[in-house]
Amino acid sequence: MRTYHCFWLLFWAGQPHQSFLTSLSKRTSGFPEKGKVLVLSGNSRRELSRSKRSWMWNQFFLLEEYTGTDYQYVGKLHSDQDKGDGSLKYILSGDGAGDLFIINENTGDIQATKRLDREEKPVYILRAQAINRRTGRPVEPESEFIIKIHDINDNEPMFTKDVYNASIPEMSDVGTFVVQVTATDADDPTYGNSAKVVYSILQGQPYFSVESETGIIKTALLNMDRENREQYQVVIQAKDMGGQMGGLSGTTTVNITLTDVNDNPPRFPQSTYQFRTPESTPPDSPIGRIKANDADVDENAEIEYSITEGDGYDMFGITTDKDTQEGIITVKKALDFENKNLYILKVEATNTHVDPRFLYLGPFKDSATVRIQVEDVDEPPVFSRPAYIIEVKEDVPINSVIGTVTAQDPDAAKNPVKYSVDRHTDMDRVFNIDSGNGSIFTSKPLDRETLLWHNITVIAAEINNPKQSSRVPVFIKVLDVNDNAPEFAMFYETFVCENAKAEQLIQTLSAVDKDDSYSGHQFSFSLAPEAASSSNFTLQDNRDNTAGIFTRKTRYSRHEMSTYLLPVVISDNDYPIQSSTETVTIRVCACDHRGKMLSCNAEALIHPTGLSTGALIAILLCIIILLVTVVLFAALRRQRKKEPLIISKEDIRDNIVSYNDEGGGEEDTQAFDIGTLRNPEAIDDNKLRRDIVPETLFMPRRTATARDNTDVRDFINQRLKENDTDPAAPPV
Repeated sequence: MRTYHCFWLLFWAGQPHQSFLTSLSKRTSGFPEKGKVLVLSGNSRRELSRSKRSWMWNQFFLLEEYTGTDYQYVGKLHSDQDKGDGSLKYILSGDGAGDLFIINENTGDIQATKRLDREEKPVYILRAQAINRRTGRPVEPESEFIIKIHDINDNEPMFTKDVYNASIPEMSDVGTFVVQVTATDADDPTYGNSAKVVYSILQGQPYFSVESETGIIKTALLNMDRENREQYQVVIQAKDMGGQMGGLSGTTTVNITLTDVNDNPPRFPQSTYQFRTPESTPPDSPIGRIKANDADVDENAEIEYSITEGDGYDMFGITTDKDTQEGIITVKKALDFENKNLYILKVEATNTHVDPRFLYLGPFKDSATVRIQVEDVDEPPVFSRPAYIIEVKEDVPINSVIGTVTAQDPDAAKNPVKYSVDRHTDMDRVFNIDSGNGSIFTSKPLDRETLLWHNITVIAAEINNPKQSSRVPVFIKVLDVNDNAPEFAMFYETFVCENAKAEQLIQTLSAVDKDDSYSGHQFSFSLAPEAASSSNFTLQDNRDNTAGIFTRKTRYSRHEMSTYLLPVVISDNDYPIQSSTETVTIRVCACDHRGKMLSCNAEALIHPTGLSTGALIAILLCIIILLVTVVLFAALRRQRKKEPLIISKEDIRDNIVSYNDEGGGEEDTQAFDIGTLRNPEAIDDNKLRRDIVPETLFMPRRTATARDNTDVRDFINQRLKENDTDPAAPPV
């Protein structure tokens, strides 16, 4: 007969808090079928039936944030095998077992040792078991149960940001979306209203509103103007418990900025502006600034200035300074106080970026009047022309007036003016000027063929204030007169063959003229009167500024006349007529049957081998000079070999030292010791005279020591032999 046991879990209502039990869908198998299990739930009892080989466990709720001084009672664990004799031992395991949850191993009472926070851990899963204290073997299978922490409203709503920043255009319509704020509540959203958040606005009305459920902030006032107020600070509250009293709340700040739109036209702060500027102000120079104020910012405040009308419309201009949005008035043309000293302009300022939505506010432009007073200054003289061009003939006499320049003082004082020539432009002082009336005259002769243009500068200065001066260029063109006779274009030297025939052309002539001819040069050629009748040649004028020389007879002899000088008269057709006589040299030469020249007189113009006589002579002279150079060089080498070894007292060799002093005679024991010649071994290579400083010192050359007991002759012969065999010794 088998015996079945049952394991009870009793949940008691602890004081002052209660534990609530509900059915759990999880089933634990392995228990035998037997009777019923009695479970306490709150203060009521109910019976739970169990099926065969299965066990129904309960879950229960435990209030969080317990504030009592004693441990919080959870429930009681009991087995039907417990006879109350202390033979069973209850064991608890799982989440927080032994630390957060403890069990009385004898009675099975479970208690929580610490305050529980649902937001940290909402559910704890534990396992219960009863074992035999003596054997240590379980008397009941291990079963699992759940403890759920019951939520209370202990967390206030928290916004996702401490501070929100948003912006909207000014003049926005009511209901325009600004920003959405979001708050979260850590309490259980499935239990009561602890996590149900409602939004409300604490600060920022009547400009903005917030939707209570979504937290969307919208505009609530029409035509909010940035120029009146740009920044708004809105405080939003989020409250749980659906906003009811007793709910917890949190707040956040929303900084809202109104961005600019072009809803303000530019406006001049004054209707009239006045400026003064001297008449000497150069073009493109600024004379003043004006500014139209625009309450908008950035591109909405960009302004374009223009001159719309006025008597100075073409004299002045206006541009916009992009950095300061000011209108810069500038001078376009040179001002003249004497001509006009007051200008009145109308200047208009217009927005460059106009928003069509706000055109109903009026035209986005404004205008103002600008008065410009021109001030008089002491100006330099002004010439009647910006430049002068003067033409003068080259044969004009010296001190002749060739032209006049005129300058006047433009000021009302009309100060007298004096003239001068800038000598840097007339270094040769060809021209001069009358300082009083500006008449320019020549001081040197002119020659068109030498210099066609003279470019000078004339200075006009006030007599009372010479610093006030001005300059003007004067271009003087020298006109041509027929003062040059025509001449040959080149030097003509030709030849005639001895076997030439009559009326044979031997040379064509052409001429040039330095003078300028507007209609073109026309030259005429003729033989000089003294050669016209007796000449052996004739001249034919081709009427095209060329002429031809022809033979008059059949044969010529170079033995009778080797050279003919033919004078030719060349004349031009200008006024006055200029003519010159040029000479053509004609040589009589021997020619072959084809008319090719072979030789002229005793001097061959062309050598049969192709070299002229002059070239042959030059080659011969070069050869002679080269031979003479070689002979002289050889003679100098031979003479150099015959020169003596010692040319002067400074030219010394070997151990000879020159002292440039006289011997001391027989009493001079320091000059030289003859005994040294007889005993060479006693020679001290480094021993010098001690009585004077030598002028030149050569290092002695090492030589072999002479034999003992040699006399002077043997010593000298030995030295001669050494020098004869020494390649470095000079020749004898």
